[in-house]
Amino acid sequence: MGFGLAEAQASGSARGRPWIQARPRGVQADLYRAEAQRILDGQFRLFGKDVFLGFPPKWNRDPKSGIDAPGYFGKTLDYRDEERFGDSKSLWEPNRHMELLTLAQAWQLTQDVRFAAGARELIESWLVQCPYPMGPNWCSSLEVALRLANWAVAWQILGGDQAPLFASEDGLRFKDAWLTSVRQHCHFVRRYLSGYSSANNHLLGELFGLFLGTTTWPCWTESAEWQRFARTEFVRQALLQNAADGVNKEQAIWYQYEVADMMLVAGLCARANGQDFGAAYWERWERMLEFVSSCLDVAGNVPAIGDSDDAVIVRLGVPGDVSVFHSLLATGSVLFHRDDFKFKAQSFDDKSRWLLGDEGVDKFDAIELGVGARALRQEFPLGGYYVLGSEFNTADEVRIVADAGPLGFLSIAAHGHADALSFTLSAAGQPVLIDPGTYCYHTQPEWRAYFRGTAAHNTVRIDGVEQSVSGGNFMWLRHARPCDVTFSRAVEGQRLTAAHDGYRRLRDPVIHRREWDYRVGERVLVVRDEIESALDHELEMFWHFSPQSVVALSTHDATVRCGNVSVQMRLPVELEAAVVRGVDGEKAGWVSSHFGEKSSASSLIVRGRVGKNWRGETDFRVSFGRQSADAELRTLKNS
Repeated sequence: MGFGLAEAQASGSARGRPWIQARPRGVQADLYRAEAQRILDGQFRLFGKDVFLGFPPKWNRDPKSGIDAPGYFGKTLDYRDEERFGDSKSLWEPNRHMELLTLAQAWQLTQDVRFAAGARELIESWLVQCPYPMGPNWCSSLEVALRLANWAVAWQILGGDQAPLFASEDGLRFKDAWLTSVRQHCHFVRRYLSGYSSANNHLLGELFGLFLGTTTWPCWTESAEWQRFARTEFVRQALLQNAADGVNKEQAIWYQYEVADMMLVAGLCARANGQDFGAAYWERWERMLEFVSSCLDVAGNVPAIGDSDDAVIVRLGVPGDVSVFHSLLATGSVLFHRDDFKFKAQSFDDKSRWLLGDEGVDKFDAIELGVGARALRQEFPLGGYYVLGSEFNTADEVRIVADAGPLGFLSIAAHGHADALSFTLSAAGQPVLIDPGTYCYHTQPEWRAYFRGTAAHNTVRIDGVEQSVSGGNFMWLRHARPCDVTFSRAVEGQRLTAAHDGYRRLRDPVIHRREWDYRVGERVLVVRDEIESALDHELEMFWHFSPQSVVALSTHDATVRCGNVSVQMRLPVELEAAVVRGVDGEKAGWVSSHFGEKSSASSLIVRGRVGKNWRGETDFRVSFGRQSADAELRTLKNS
């Protein structure tokens, strides 16, 4: 036998305590059976799309390009080299082994041995095709760590140390091979932790995987030291990388989810094993959920601020269950007994059931929705986000999420976009003004530059240059910094003012100031822009609309219709306006609703040459084409 099982047996077969429920109440076994069968038939889900990879897949092949990455020592491979590597994101995604969890869940719920056998075949094929430490799957410590985390969860669902898979002599050989690779995964992550400018969510994810791995399998000589280190550093980084007001410092909403999910799973693992992370940790996580709740509109839409790769950390539910944000809020409602979180979550999803079990279901059902269920926080001053609007969490809602925050985390701000003083607007659950999203990471650098650039956000560009200076796909050399931020609110409305210094680097330095003035009674948002300068400059103002929106432009006015919502825009009279929709090759009028996908949508570009200290005003008047459900209910009650 290899050193994995032999040393584990010598240590007394120590194992961590499970934190996943074996067969939670209310989970529909047929859904997991169908999903597991799809996997055995070779269908995998890649960034939300069905892709045929075969079973088992070619683990070193990029599904998008069909390129087989070279099998050299992993740390010497350049995963940015498209010609030799393909698209590293699409290659790595199935290698995180989230399908392994689905197979394990289907076996646990149905006891169909085909699914347990499929789980074993998936792992064994990977061990054969991806020997330590060779090839593209031994390249990124984050990918190694997230695979290790999913292995830890699958191990528990399959039955742990006494799993039927290990009952025979042949099963013991498989167990030995798997444990050997577990140890290699832990060793690799500990040795190649991200540092310096990359010490962002990558480092947190690496510590997450190492903590889950060493807590699930505290079997080897190094395990205790690895676990102590991972626990201490994970808690420290979780508090460092998330501001006290609950905003993740990457300044990217999807990474808010990814980090919050890592914190949740690691925290429950630690709690089950007598190593709770403490009050400050959980208080920070609760604040993070408050930010998520404030960003979600009444229909559950989330602004696509910053980078998003659609990656899921631990996939315990079936596709189409609920959004990852609703799932976090459902779990949080139970852990903190928050009726506002329950109100936004709406239901107790499968992932929450697997994490919290039947007791969690009972606690969720027992939470009563009180007067505070529709309340929300509007100020996140450390993260720089502010929520304006009226009738929040009702069918008459107007919700504006404004960005007056920093570019991103650390010096490279890897996942931030040049979106200073941008904002989104949703009405009655209909996204009207949107953030167009991300589209791609390592490939297609021109599109990467567009989607993270100033022109792809609802803000102002001066002289055709970016607010911040890019140094590559995941690097900003110079940051636009927010300043002079003030926020006030009263019964009649809210007002936010902010500025940024991104254009101070121009030969004639420029400061862009913006004021958002929302008037509750009128449902009117007045946006006032001011360009402080000594000379004339070329100004462009961008407004990006959801794909469902229809935009009609007259000389200095525009009408935007989306579902039952109508928005009347009044534009600065001295500027020219044009509506554009995406055309292949042109970098305007595009939206990326999912990673790797883009589609055309309407954008309104307002431009012209403006003099020194120019001021302009854009009005947005929101109205509904018919009575909302809440308004109809009030009419019936008063009749």
